[in-house]
Amino acid sequence: MTTLQPPAAAKRRPDRPPAKRDRRSWTGWGFIGPFVTVFALVFLAPIVYSIYLSLFRDQLIGGTTFVGLDNYTQALKDEQFWDSLARVSLFLAVQVPIMLGIALLIALALDSGRLYGKDFFRIVIFLPYAVPAVVATLMWGFMYGTKYGLVGDINSAFDITLPDPLSSDLVLASIGNIVTWEFIGYNMLIFYSALRVIPNSLYEAAEIDGAGQFRIISAIKLPAIRGALVIATIFSIIGSFQLFNEPAILRPLARNAITTDFTPNFYTYSLSFNGQQHNYSAAVAIIMGLITMVIAYVVQLRGMRKGA
Repeated sequence: MTTLQPPAAAKRRPDRPPAKRDRRSWTGWGFIGPFVTVFALVFLAPIVYSIYLSLFRDQLIGGTTFVGLDNYTQALKDEQFWDSLARVSLFLAVQVPIMLGIALLIALALDSGRLYGKDFFRIVIFLPYAVPAVVATLMWGFMYGTKYGLVGDINSAFDITLPDPLSSDLVLASIGNIVTWEFIGYNMLIFYSALRVIPNSLYEAAEIDGAGQFRIISAIKLPAIRGALVIATIFSIIGSFQLFNEPAILRPLARNAITTDFTPNFYTYSLSFNGQQHNYSAAVAIIMGLITMVIAYVVQLRGMRKGA
């Protein structure tokens, strides 16, 4: 009678030494360590410091004292802050749909294959985004000028009086025109890139079914690029609430129309650097950041929801 011996392969392999496992577990942290360090220094640390500043107040008597949430309570009652927030909300509600709508139409036209010289148009439309915001605002500010700018030259040449683009009634629309001119190409590129990855098999199936161009756009293209539409919308919302460069640069040309509380960012800048109210401006900035985050998150949830 013979006994069966277990094969050598069935023998249990010895466990990996603990030291080697620990060394491998730290390898990933070594790769992401530089990013985490930079992210903590340039993003997390300023936020933490701003929150810290917002809890104090500089007083003539007593110096810097801890006031808790008093700065936030004051900001929520500040009419200048709410006026500036209402102004950028109006700017967002009007400018963002116009900008994204034009960018989407251009992207659809470039993707249709029926536009002659589409490479040339794609570069020309994207080119304004390559112009720095400061340069673009200075250029448009010169054209808006009624004395020495393009508007003034047109008035002199045709003996007419065009409305002043930098007046109190039109300055917000003029800033919207600048921002739209700057970012149409950027959003167009997002939409066009999303359109280019749609499988050709979907177009072939639609052609067999006899679908027209409008049906293809509504049933294939727009649903396929919904993610890109949501991303562009979120970026535009954040950019609108962060509006600063354009009003700050145009203010010397329109001091009566652009006040120091024209936008929330401009208001916090004025509080900190002109009014020396660093603690209060930090509280306003934190509140504005929370509002922007909540609105962007709601838009993301609604945009990416199935069936939306």
